Amino acid sequence: MGILESIRLKAKSNKKTIVLPEGTEERIIEAAAKITEAGLADVVLLGNAEDILDRGSKLDMSAVTIVDPSTSCKKDEYVEELVKLRAHKGLTKGQAEELILDPLYFGTMMVQMGNADGLVAGAINSTGDVLRPALQLIKTAPGISIVSSFFIMEVLYKEEYGQDGVLLFADCAINPNPNAQQLAEIAVTSAKTGHDLVGLDPRVAMLSFSTKGSACHEHVDKVIEATQIAKKLDPGIMLDGELQADAALVESVGQLKCPDSEVAGRANILVFPDLQSGNISYKLVERLGKARAIGPICQGIAKPVNDLSRGCSVEDIVNVVAITAIQAQ
Repeated sequence: MGILESIRLKAKSNKKTIVLPEGTEERIIEAAAKITEAGLADVVLLGNAEDILDRGSKLDMSAVTIVDPSTSCKKDEYVEELVKLRAHKGLTKGQAEELILDPLYFGTMMVQMGNADGLVAGAINSTGDVLRPALQLIKTAPGISIVSSFFIMEVLYKEEYGQDGVLLFADCAINPNPNAQQLAEIAVTSAKTGHDLVGLDPRVAMLSFSTKGSACHEHVDKVIEATQIAKKLDPGIMLDGELQADAALVESVGQLKCPDSEVAGRANILVFPDLQSGNISYKLVERLGKARAIGPICQGIAKPVNDLSRGCSVEDIVNVVAITAIQAQ
């Protein structure tokens, strides 16, 4: 069974409610119909019902819930809570009443107030616009100060790399240059994500252009420090660094360079030192290595919120909603 099939089965096993704020977008509407038909999640679309149903007239929308923020019976309750949450920033009731009409803020309040289990957006909104309400209202998970992202990578050579060909790459979409503390938190969060989402037995490699002191540079020093911090944050984590990519992934190289390491040559979670290396690497593996790349998926937020690419397909939306539903479990 492939990783996507496994994800969809897990989503079905404990169905959650996911809100899609971009409810009038045609890809979102089509995805909503497919998600409900497949039983992956209960879906709430935000927007004008007549407009949404007109655009989805050729689809089975019978199981999709549509909520118009401007007429919702929850609007006043959300405004009141929004004022409380942003009182320290001086948000007035009038400003909150205007803000709650923004589907991204309304959807985030649905998640915050427990009326939805997770949110997915980004088909027509930027990453900043999608994540801003989540960071303002839901905030980060306990003990975590940074929101990061990961890709699930399913490679062709299943016996050689990762866990049955499945790896997590982090962070590949959000943080340009995390410091040592942030990099450590990304590693710890990714280990938990890998276990909870796709059943990995996490073996985390902190990647660098150096392996165990083979090169000296401030960039290497950051990875070494992050490795030490991560082990303090989670003493039980199976994590090692700094490791070059081949030392992390290839058993023969790992044994040669780090014979005493539990991770070297067997890593299934790769933590990149910066966004450039992470983003470049996942795209190279996807294109040249013909791997399946699923994501980016956000982690570190107290409740599940995920950002789509504006070039996403209907299938991408379905997959991210299924993953979001599992995160909510």
